[in-house]
Amino acid sequence: MEFENILTETKDSIQYITINRESKLNALNKATLAELHTAFFNAFNNPLVSGIIITGAGIKAFVAGADISEFVNLDAESGTTLARNNQIDVFDLIANGNKPVIAAINGFALGGGLELALACHIRIAAETAKMGLPEVTLGLIPGYGGTQRLTQLVGKGKALEMILTADMITAADALNYGLVTHVVGQEALLDKARELMLKIISRAPLALSAAIRSVNAGLTDGVNGYETEIGEFGKCFGTEDFKEGVAAFLQKRKAVFKGR
Repeated sequence: MEFENILTETKDSIQYITINRESKLNALNKATLAELHTAFFNAFNNPLVSGIIITGAGIKAFVAGADISEFVNLDAESGTTLARNNQIDVFDLIANGNKPVIAAINGFALGGGLELALACHIRIAAETAKMGLPEVTLGLIPGYGGTQRLTQLVGKGKALEMILTADMITAADALNYGLVTHVVGQEALLDKARELMLKIISRAPLALSAAIRSVNAGLTDGVNGYETEIGEFGKCFGTEDFKEGVAAFLQKRKAVFKGR
């Protein structure tokens, strides 16, 4: 499928999604968000895709925020609708996806750009990347899950400091706070993302999905994460992949998982 604002490529069972608005610092406008919804929906439902890596075009920005020009004529009602629809269609879609998603943060990840990275299951960053939620400088707050997901990752105090000051942090700071798991040179970023994803997708696909659901359950109001874990653990015993994994372990060979 051809897109205007993003690039997609599948290689070694990995779907690469690149936000391709380099002249606009890859800002998220309405059209780009719609294309991201389609690209992720298709990848999650494509049996030839085992994992997804998302990044931004160029070296300056992952995503330097939302396209603020589209906010000018919004009122309280339309702003609420905008946040709700994009949360459901893009950010929650990614966070609750059945396949692992890695954000390769190649540059500025600000506002909606950082929220996009926060929705991914794992984040790695180039050493030159900078991250922040500057919405309060516009009279707004993060509206795509930033107040929730940042707090879950770095804790209430640091999340409030970042949100209330609107300050950017460096990649080194992000690593220290637990916002990202690896920091590498810009030229090594996609190689590191690929290396990490290849290791992940060598594991049992149904178990990966079950692990994502279980971790997310523990962060969801009204859901008992322990009970979710127990249920998902039990269901794994009914899969062919479990039988293959145990057989491979006992036979001292590499398992060949089929996602069944």
